[in-house]
Amino acid sequence: MSKLDENERWKSKMVMTEHVEQYEQKQEDEVRKLITIDERTMVRDLILLPYIDTMVSKSLKEIEHSSNILKRAYLMAGQTIQRRIMQDTYQLQKELKQRNIRVLADEQEEFLVYYKIFCRGYQERFGLTRDVIRSEISLRLTKYTAEVGELLKNNSKKD
Repeated sequence: MSKLDENERWKSKMVMTEHVEQYEQKQEDEVRKLITIDERTMVRDLILLPYIDTMVSKSLKEIEHSSNILKRAYLMAGQTIQRRIMQDTYQLQKELKQRNIRVLADEQEEFLVYYKIFCRGYQERFGLTRDVIRSEISLRLTKYTAEVGELLKNNSKKD
């Protein structure tokens, strides 16, 4: 309860509709400037993709030095996954740039990795735990591997 509520003079005052519309428009503009759930997911994926690429690169180096008879097939599959990761990274960067969102690494603590998100004039701190990063990487690698498997199935059906 404010002092104006107690004051009888203010009860008879009217607000012009154009002022109400301006106020509502300003509120809507403020909400539009905040980051949405979809954009937050895109930021998370953009953060995770370099980690996934690093893991795939390490695996490819290990495979190159192995004497496995399927070495060539594994390398081709790994390189296909890497190309897909690069495509996804490029698409996310392009989409976030169009939406006027930038992501910068901030700091790392023992179990948390922080990033700064600059979104349409606002700044936000975004943190991911290492456990979340691991589980999301596992899910993403499973998805990429399934895509390669589908490509192989489709190619073998054509033959």
